[in-house]
Amino acid sequence: MLQTISGKFQAWTKGWLVLVLLALDMFFMTIVMPLTGALMKSGTGLEKPLDLMFLATPDKMFAMIEIYGEYGRPFYRTVELTVDIIYPIIYLLAFGLTISWLFQRGFARDSKMQMLNTMPVGMWLFDLLENLGIVTMLTMWPSQPVVVAWLTMVFTAVKWMFAGGSMLLMVVGLTMAARNGFRRRE
Repeated sequence: MLQTISGKFQAWTKGWLVLVLLALDMFFMTIVMPLTGALMKSGTGLEKPLDLMFLATPDKMFAMIEIYGEYGRPFYRTVELTVDIIYPIIYLLAFGLTISWLFQRGFARDSKMQMLNTMPVGMWLFDLLENLGIVTMLTMWPSQPVVVAWLTMVFTAVKWMFAGGSMLLMVVGLTMAARNGFRRRE
């Protein structure tokens, strides 16, 4: 399955598409998500949603969910089921195609390194699992499903590990592509 995804990323890699997807990613990162966070803060007074907290314990998560209040919980759930479904698709494609584009210029076509363009799939998958956990906890409130909270904490941590790995791969790809003058390798 990862081989198929890697192949699709390789086939879809066009310079203009990479730029469009990176611009969309930046739009979400610098405008949409901060605006959403500001709206949440105005209703709850909290600055940080659960998805941005690394290794938050269930006690911390449930304390925050309580503070979100009657306005914040349904608002946050709506965000998780809309914006935070669209954004992961955008960054999956932006990161996957960027890594592909850089690796096509930094490594030989038959190099096993080419398969690493699938790293963002892990980030996307664990982000969706994290969202599912958050939506479950918000929906079940005032019940406090501790197992869901622990799983969500793990999903968040793994998501951020894949995110860090994806960014590291972009740096490696950029370095190797620059060494090759950004010419596509065969």
